[in-house]
Amino acid sequence: MSPRLGSRQRGAIGLMAAGTLAVALVFMLLAVDSGRLYMEKRRLQSIADTAALEAAGRGGLCTPSTTANDYAVQNATRNGFTVVAGDTSRGLAVTCGSLVTNASNVRVFSADPTKNDAVRVIATRSVVTSIASGLWNMFSGVPVSTQMTLSATAVAAYAPPVAQLTIRSSLASVDSTKSPILNLVIGNLLGGNLSLTAASWNGLLTTNLNMLSYLDQLAIQLNVKAGDYDALLSTAVSASQLIDAAVKVLQKNGSVATAVINDVISVKAIAPNTQLLTVGDLLKVATGTPAAALNTSVQLFQLLQTVAQLSSSKSAVSAATQLNIPLIGNVSVQTKVIEPPQLSAIGNPAKAKAGLSQTPPKDQIFVRTAQVRTLVSIQLPVLNTVNSLTSAVSSLTTPVTSVVNNLLHLNLVGLLDPLLCLVLKPCDHTDVQLLNGLDINIEVASATSYVTDFSCASSATKSLTVMASTALADVSVGKVDPVQAFSSTAAATVQPLALVDIGIQTCTGIFGCGPRRAGAGGSLLLSVVHAQVGGTSQSMLFYPVNEMNQAPTYQSVPPTSNVVAGLVNTLGAIQVTYVPPPAGNVSGGALAGVSGLLTTITNTLITAVKGVLSPVLDPIVNSLLSALGITAGNAEVGANLTCHMGRAYLVI
Repeated sequence: MSPRLGSRQRGAIGLMAAGTLAVALVFMLLAVDSGRLYMEKRRLQSIADTAALEAAGRGGLCTPSTTANDYAVQNATRNGFTVVAGDTSRGLAVTCGSLVTNASNVRVFSADPTKNDAVRVIATRSVVTSIASGLWNMFSGVPVSTQMTLSATAVAAYAPPVAQLTIRSSLASVDSTKSPILNLVIGNLLGGNLSLTAASWNGLLTTNLNMLSYLDQLAIQLNVKAGDYDALLSTAVSASQLIDAAVKVLQKNGSVATAVINDVISVKAIAPNTQLLTVGDLLKVATGTPAAALNTSVQLFQLLQTVAQLSSSKSAVSAATQLNIPLIGNVSVQTKVIEPPQLSAIGNPAKAKAGLSQTPPKDQIFVRTAQVRTLVSIQLPVLNTVNSLTSAVSSLTTPVTSVVNNLLHLNLVGLLDPLLCLVLKPCDHTDVQLLNGLDINIEVASATSYVTDFSCASSATKSLTVMASTALADVSVGKVDPVQAFSSTAAATVQPLALVDIGIQTCTGIFGCGPRRAGAGGSLLLSVVHAQVGGTSQSMLFYPVNEMNQAPTYQSVPPTSNVVAGLVNTLGAIQVTYVPPPAGNVSGGALAGVSGLLTTITNTLITAVKGVLSPVLDPIVNSLLSALGITAGNAEVGANLTCHMGRAYLVI
């Protein structure tokens, strides 16, 4: 090899070594600069994070005060970040607002100085430009700033106080006399037949279900993203799916008896599978409620009871039964949920309290039992049979009974026929008919409860104030169209009934008599329209009150009379209206001779209606409503309150 060629190779290697060293130096500078800037950014982010957490954690405000800014600045100063007024090199911008979900289902910060649901802190700081940029400036001659601005953003929210209300019947056990009613009501509201024993119902009453586990199971079955409870509450679901989720949660809980699980499966078997409901119909959870607040329990019986009522409110299903009662006859009782109940309501009591001053109220923690309509249809052959009537009104005086017997033996007809035949040709004969049946429509407005105030001064003295109202029954007596009675759009129209109807048949000797013309000789109409029974409101103080993850603290709604315990007095308000005969049939004075007799008959029949029906209606209707958990005297409100569901946390 030529010595000259070897010399050239040794020179090339030296140049390559110098170039490689230069490249390594550049990469080293970039690594050092990147690391320095990264650390500066991390320190700045830490300042923004801790400042936002303190401002939110201490409940800072942006208006009317500026405590949010003060808290953030104090925290930054303690961490070595001194904010100098007017110095843009060390800035701290504090903004109050709330969290919203945008169209892409992403949580974003919405600035609003009047709210402090969340606090955003933007920290800025000027640092020296990188060494590499300085070298580039030196060799290129292009001016590059020696300073650059870094910024870091943090949004923190303070976990607000959380309150929960539940409402239930105070029915603690189910005996053998109540289980048939429960089978009838719960089964028919779901659209099928149940045959659970008293022991089975007691098992459902003594079993609790974890609400958080229940919602998570529903999310799995409904293909909803885990933890997205706002989306879950708006998802369509069927009664069958709601009960099936409860079955799966119970099966995962090894402490639940197999018999209880089998009973729930029996209830599920008759539940409709049409998705007419949403999960939010069952549970009311305010938007933004922390998941930890859902870690509470609900009574299994109460869950099934509410699902049955929800199913009824969204469909044409109603609970119906037929009874045959001595001295009265056939009694038909139909019950339908018009407005669905709310099993549990969870939210921020501070928002609920503030929302009371707005019209309409906002952010309420409001819970109620269902609004129910009950139609009782009664056939009264007792009032058209002499022997039965004598037994039914045995407590009445002998003269009154004698008057009614005389009427039924057509003594009244014998008195009226000559009068009517004087003015009508051919001869008209009277046909007197008495009341033989009536409808009683009862609308129960429900027991309701909502949060009005709370105190979180300390964990030892925390309390929740609740307004509770007992059920108010609106009772009407007369003739009611069954279809209209169960319409949720308007109150049922009640038509008066003929207490005494003096009809006329025109007879022409051997040619017989024509059709009966009802009311042609006049009539007495009976009705009771919208008589109010019961109803009270009272403030209830829950102190002490259990935490969210504990069993609710229960109080009984201030007792009043049972929903229809005042039915005797309601029937006492029966209105009787005299309807004169149509013009040309009989003169107004034709009945003058029997007006006193009609008055006595009217009073007799009203007394019979009151004395015979009231003792029967009270237990029938109260038993049905008790099975639905809405009897006013038995309602209980449960409350939970956690003042600090958790410390402030970073959300963005």
